[in-house]
Amino acid sequence: MKKVVLAFSGGLDTSFCCIHLAQDRGLEVHSVIVNTGGFSEEELQEIEKRAYALGVKSHAVVDETESYYEGCIKYLVFGNVLKNATYPLSVSAERVSQATAIANYVKKIGADYVAHGSTGAGNDQVRFDMIFNILIPGVEIITPIRDLKLSREAEIEYLAKHGVEYSAEKARYSINKGLWGTSVGGKETLTSNETLPESAWPTQVSETEPRKVELTFEKGELVAIDGEKLAPVKAIQKLQAIAQPFGIGRDIHVGDTIIGIKGRVGFEAAGPIIIIKAHHTLEKHTLTKWQLSWKEQLSSFYGNWLHEGQFHDPIMRNIEAFLADTQKFVSGKVFVELLPYRFQIIGIESNHDLMSNKFGSYGEMNNAWSGEDVKGFSKIFGNQVMIWHKVNGEVEG
Repeated sequence: MKKVVLAFSGGLDTSFCCIHLAQDRGLEVHSVIVNTGGFSEEELQEIEKRAYALGVKSHAVVDETESYYEGCIKYLVFGNVLKNATYPLSVSAERVSQATAIANYVKKIGADYVAHGSTGAGNDQVRFDMIFNILIPGVEIITPIRDLKLSREAEIEYLAKHGVEYSAEKARYSINKGLWGTSVGGKETLTSNETLPESAWPTQVSETEPRKVELTFEKGELVAIDGEKLAPVKAIQKLQAIAQPFGIGRDIHVGDTIIGIKGRVGFEAAGPIIIIKAHHTLEKHTLTKWQLSWKEQLSSFYGNWLHEGQFHDPIMRNIEAFLADTQKFVSGKVFVELLPYRFQIIGIESNHDLMSNKFGSYGEMNNAWSGEDVKGFSKIFGNQVMIWHKVNGEVEG
C-alpha cells in the first residue's frame, strides 16, 4: 500500500481528507501536524487522538516554533513588516514554515504522496504546492477539497456518513493560531462591509485598566519584558498573554491573493503589532535616514514575497543578511501603555539614540554649526534645482 503524508490540523478539511484518502483512495495515511507556537500539549494530544480515530496509520508532531522564529519571524521584526500597513503575516509566514517541515517529513518516511486540505480559492494552495514542488519535486501532491470542489456542508455530510460527527456551529469560523498571531475567517470576512462579531474573536476582552510595559530590545530582538530577561519566543508569548485580553491588535486585513482575487481575513495579534511598532520606534531613534529608507523598501518586498510563498528564493537570504546587519545598534528600552482596544508608544531609552541633545535640539538650537554655515549649505543643497529652473523656467511657464 502506498504512503501519503497528510498535513493535519484536526479541523474539518483535514478530517475529511483522512477518511477520503484511506477509504476512497486506498492509501496508507500518515498524518503530521507542525506546531508553530499555536498549540498547547493538551491540544496536541486531542488532535493526535482525533487522527487515530479517523483511521491514520501513524501521527507525528513536528515542533517548529524555535526555527520558525529564527528563520522567519525575526526578520519580520527587523523589517517592521506589516502587509498593506496592517497585517503581520501571521498565517503567511506560518504556512511557509509548515510546508517546509512537512516536505522534510515526507523525505524522512519515504512517502509516495503528500496531501493538504487547501481549497481552490485561497493562498495556502499555492504556498504548499510550490514549496512541495521545490523541495520534493518527485512526490505527487493530492488536494481532495480543491479537486472535489467541496463545500463545508458537503464535508460535514460526508463525515456523518462515515460515523464522524462534526458540529456545523464549530465549522462557522476557521481559526488558525500560531506564535505570530491568530487568524479568523467566517461568513463576515467573505463580504466587503461586515465585521466579525465579538463572539468570533478567540480572546475576549477582560482587561480594562491601563497598564504600562517596558520592552527591552538587543540588536533588534525582544529579550526582556518589565526587566525580566526572556528568550525571544518566550518574550513574544508573554507579551501576547499580557496584551491580547485588552483587545489590542484586532483587525481585518484586505489584500491581494496570489491567485489574483481580493480577500479579507480577521486577525488578533496584540504581541506582534506591539513588537513591530515598538521596534520601529526604536529604529527611528537609532538608524540613519537612508538605513530607514532602504529597510522600508527591501522589507516591503520581503513581506510580499514571503506572503506569496517564495521563502526559498535565494534573494530572501540576501535581504535577511542586510536586515540583520542594520540591527547592530538597535538596542534599548521602549515604553508602551496598553489600553482597551489600543496602545501608545510613550518613548525610548537607548545608548545609541541619535536624538542626543549633545548635538542640538530640533527647532531650538544646535551645537555643531553656525547660522552662516546653514546659509552656505542651503545654497549648495538647492543649487542644481535652481539651475534647472533658470534654464527651463520660461519653457515651463
